[in-house]
Amino acid sequence: MKVAIIKYNAGNIYSIVHAIKRLGIDPVLTDNPEQLQSADRVLFPGQGNAREAMDYLKAHRLDELIAGLKQPVLGICVGMQLLCRHSEEGDTDGIGIFDAEVKRFHPQRHEDKVPAMGWNEINMTPDSAEEGVLPSPLLKDIGTHPYMYFVHSFYVPKCEWTIATADYILSYSAALHKDNFFACQFHPEKSGQAGEQILRNFLENSLD
Repeated sequence: MKVAIIKYNAGNIYSIVHAIKRLGIDPVLTDNPEQLQSADRVLFPGQGNAREAMDYLKAHRLDELIAGLKQPVLGICVGMQLLCRHSEEGDTDGIGIFDAEVKRFHPQRHEDKVPAMGWNEINMTPDSAEEGVLPSPLLKDIGTHPYMYFVHSFYVPKCEWTIATADYILSYSAALHKDNFFACQFHPEKSGQAGEQILRNFLENSLD
């Protein structure tokens, strides 16, 4: 299997490279269109400023390339936010796979700290876990209410593509799925066994 990780000016990319290598796959970190288009799986990770990241993607026409990918794509953290239509961070237009507006957290109490940082429980979309029907194959075998590691100041509100939620200040989208595009706000590469299982699901399982 050929796995490509999109190379752009975002932080924390090498942690996902090492996580994929731990699963026995040697990924290619690249911004080469041919390598990205020919890969079996594409990961779009990152931490950092949405405006700066999007400016880089547009300058290298990677935004158009990502939008046209037909194989499974996994956006992580800022990668998830850039797959949305627009972000309040820097008034940034995104790639638009998910027709959603990325919002800034607004603390409601003294104990509400931004960025939200640390472990938090995620929940399958309403009733799906109780009925035994997964909202997406990305979430297979991770348990009903696993804890994942988050670092973010912005969030995607719950929408029709939400497959898991988390609660911090308010309830928001922890993961999204639309067609061949998957996304998670948390960092699976830093989320222990449950996060590793999500990466395995993305890399090894049929995602139809």
